[in-house]
Amino acid sequence: MTHRFDPTSLREYDIRGIVGKTLGTADADAIGRGFGTRVRRAGGTRVAVGYDGRLSSPELEAALIGGLTAAGVDVVRIGMGPTPMLYYAEATLEVDGGIEITGSHNPSDYNGFKMVLQHKPFFGADIQDLGRMAAEGDWETGEGTVSTADIEDEYVGRLVAGFAGGTYKIGWDAGNGVSGPIIEKLVKFLPGEHHLLFTDVDGNFPNHHPDPTDEANLVDLKRLVAEKNLDFGLAFDGDGDRIGAIDGEGRVIWGDQILSILAEPVLKELPGATIIADVKASQMLYDRVEELGGKPLMWKTGHSLIKMKMKETNSPLAGEMSGHIFFAHEYYGFDDAQYAAVRFIRAAHMIGKSVTELRGAMPALVNTPEMRFQVDESRKFAVVEEVLARLEADGAEVDRTDGARVNTPDGWWLLRASNTQDVLVARAEAKDQPALDRLLAMIDDQLEKSGLQRGPQAAH
Repeated sequence: MTHRFDPTSLREYDIRGIVGKTLGTADADAIGRGFGTRVRRAGGTRVAVGYDGRLSSPELEAALIGGLTAAGVDVVRIGMGPTPMLYYAEATLEVDGGIEITGSHNPSDYNGFKMVLQHKPFFGADIQDLGRMAAEGDWETGEGTVSTADIEDEYVGRLVAGFAGGTYKIGWDAGNGVSGPIIEKLVKFLPGEHHLLFTDVDGNFPNHHPDPTDEANLVDLKRLVAEKNLDFGLAFDGDGDRIGAIDGEGRVIWGDQILSILAEPVLKELPGATIIADVKASQMLYDRVEELGGKPLMWKTGHSLIKMKMKETNSPLAGEMSGHIFFAHEYYGFDDAQYAAVRFIRAAHMIGKSVTELRGAMPALVNTPEMRFQVDESRKFAVVEEVLARLEADGAEVDRTDGARVNTPDGWWLLRASNTQDVLVARAEAKDQPALDRLLAMIDDQLEKSGLQRGPQAAH
């Protein structure tokens, strides 16, 4: 018995595809068999399985469990919940791995799988290995059992354990994603006044798309904060591993700005600690971490890569521009938007300023959103190498951590290849609009020299 995956579904950090087109129950079964085989060959016997609120998740869960048990692995079903609840299950239950069925922040017809094996991210070569095993039918066989564990209340309890935050008026937008029921329970343990939006789980996402990094999806939250005169607002993506925020005036607090607020109390407690951010983060963040007495470290984009780097550097806190926030300080080191929300409330209280004041004190820089444009898969890494070669020949100040990040007197710009799609990603940040225009002209010039141009925005 063998299986072939659609090659577009086996990505760098997870498996993801369009249900009924590039992903289906046969794939779920093969993932279960392959992952179960890897668990057994590593000496393990049990795997936790959870799923998000997408319409296709229950049937994929059934097929996945079928594959895991056929590989001789016992399954602990934790039911519907955010990806970080699955990570929490994997960290605290007696299991050897975990799989969350989730389409993350993708449109409603997508779904996928995020995996953890023995407390480590399962990505890159591991995911390609599942493809090889399926093609060869290289699977263990056996008869695993299925049990259930209801950990939702325990997870919520862990989120608020040791909470020492202040009393605020907060808006919460779950975007009909799977964080909704957790947030409903969570706010009952928090002081202050809480106003909730779209906490009913609905895989059709009828109100807005659950991606808090797109400002268009924060309109309802901005309206709520304004109407109720709230202190700030928090928003969550479809599977609860990415957070967004706005201040009391409705200004967006981007991922790197959230991280700069969270870093302050952590560095008070752990002076000199390494704080990690991805290559897309603002220079403001790296400067702020240094100012607070920490060691800023710029690293590659991708939640699995950041988690590995945190372990290597013993970093207590890391974050990505995309709103993934990772706490190893007093937590488990995985990205959890619900926990980040609790720590955000606590950080504002400990710093002793309102969120609006904190946002207002940040340097007024002008920057582009993440610009993503389609490029032929065979060219994406080659283009970045061509750009790097030209820049270095010209004596430019270039950081090669993840693509090309170029520092100039006007600010900085970035060009990198996406690890998960046939897309180039660009971003620029400057002190004013004319300077930003000059940076964009530099990006366009480099693309043109490689026979490309910035096209229309590509989807995530």
